[in-house]
Amino acid sequence: MLNRFNTRAAKMMLAVTTIVTATLGGSSAAWAVENTTSSASPIKNVIILIPDGMANDATALARWYKGSSLTLDSMASGMVRTHSADAPIADSAPAGTAFATGHKSHTGYVGVLPDKATMPGQKAIAPGDAKKPVASILEASRLAGKATGIIATSEIMHATPADFSAHYPDRKNYDALSKQQVYNGMDVVLGGGSSYLEPAGRKDGENLVSSIKALGYDYVTTPAAMKASTSGKLWGMFAPAGMAYNMDRDPAKQPSLAEMTTKAIEVLSKDEDGFFLMVEGSKVDWAAHANDPIGIISDVLAFDDAVKVAMDFAKKDQETVVVAVTDHQNGGLTIGNASTTGTYDKEPLSTFIGPLKKAKLTGEGLESKLDAKRTNIKAVMKQYYGITDLTSEEIAAIKAASPGSLNYTVGPMISKRSGIGWTTGGHTGGDVVLYTYAPNNDRPFGVIDNTDVAKYMARVLDLDLDSVSKQLFVPAKQAFTAKGATYKLDLTDAKNPKILVTKGSTKLELQIYKNIALVNGKKTTLDGVIVYNGVEAFVSQDAIDLIQ
Repeated sequence: MLNRFNTRAAKMMLAVTTIVTATLGGSSAAWAVENTTSSASPIKNVIILIPDGMANDATALARWYKGSSLTLDSMASGMVRTHSADAPIADSAPAGTAFATGHKSHTGYVGVLPDKATMPGQKAIAPGDAKKPVASILEASRLAGKATGIIATSEIMHATPADFSAHYPDRKNYDALSKQQVYNGMDVVLGGGSSYLEPAGRKDGENLVSSIKALGYDYVTTPAAMKASTSGKLWGMFAPAGMAYNMDRDPAKQPSLAEMTTKAIEVLSKDEDGFFLMVEGSKVDWAAHANDPIGIISDVLAFDDAVKVAMDFAKKDQETVVVAVTDHQNGGLTIGNASTTGTYDKEPLSTFIGPLKKAKLTGEGLESKLDAKRTNIKAVMKQYYGITDLTSEEIAAIKAASPGSLNYTVGPMISKRSGIGWTTGGHTGGDVVLYTYAPNNDRPFGVIDNTDVAKYMARVLDLDLDSVSKQLFVPAKQAFTAKGATYKLDLTDAKNPKILVTKGSTKLELQIYKNIALVNGKKTTLDGVIVYNGVEAFVSQDAIDLIQ
């Protein structure tokens, strides 16, 4: 440990007197250390916080609404390019994969390489590498002995949290993604999505809640139980799918993002080797898709509270790097719309913020206040949104809104009244702000690529993602047949897809999407989960070594 410290310290002392520029993934990424007088300490922990889909104007809007600065404001250090391997506008799955693995990918792909790379500057996919799983910074941290965790206000098997903890070229395959998460050795998992762990919510009918408990997790479902837990392995599920927007949240039933972050740090920081934690404010993105400024304000401010928790810990700890960055922008949000074209520089702040301040719930939360036949629309909109001038067309739209989609109807209404503009109901392709903190001021600056975020985190933790990929994801058929073994991929049982390998008297069963091997019936825990990508299976090197 002393030699490692000296090596790392020497590297950092070199950095305090220079600006180091490295070419990473086809981009030029620069790291700067501003403090030239203090010695450097090794970084043990990384916390990355992702406000999914947060447009640049969203932070300005949230700041004006709050009436004071955000914690994020003091952390801004650069910009990040967000494109995927084959499109200028990224889906969350490849965007999160870039943050997690340092590799760009394709729309819908979680933790695997793309099958095509057509954007300028992208290298062609090597033969046989399409859809191949690649290691995440979380998996590399775990193999280095660190504690690991993920938090999301969506279901935890949603694209971004899955990018750090699972692998499959289809973000919709919750069965495969969630099973990998259960068996990927994380110490803390907090968020929504309980229905996808229960037999009724799964195509394979497996009871993953029972599996989680059998693996030694304290499985909790309330904020009180979460706070009271003293376990070193904590799994908290606080909603069947996504959690509520913070403005709509019942604090007795669901914890805030800041509370989940506090608890995760409390558990993970007990590991002397350090920890890696990913925190996602998932529903900033959902609000943006709906063009709902109230949902955005609600969850940007909730996200900023979680950033403060991470920053307070990091500043006290002095061994922790904090990164906050969105995966892409969404909605084309602007403070100012077509109605302010001729008056934009004369409008007071109250034009934009006044109507928003009257809202007491998001469009999603508003739905529970309407009666069954929606005869009380005017009264509800007056009480919870301060809107008294609904048109007949707006009333009809609210009445006709499908269950679960009222924010798509109400969001544009309050946007119109507050001068908030939108260009789309989808993602946009602009650069996003990078926010960072490091106790030694070793931080990225300038315009970097989203893949460089992973490479930065790996560097400060002294991890080699490529080596971990080679250790965790060996093409199974090729490796076992090279040893003279017979290989069979058995997908007949949806609950227990497996690989069967035989050589001489040794019979090996590898359970797909789990980290379990049976050698002549005897159970062995592997270094990583077994991944089947719909084409071929990949296993960790220690699984290959079970056949002599």
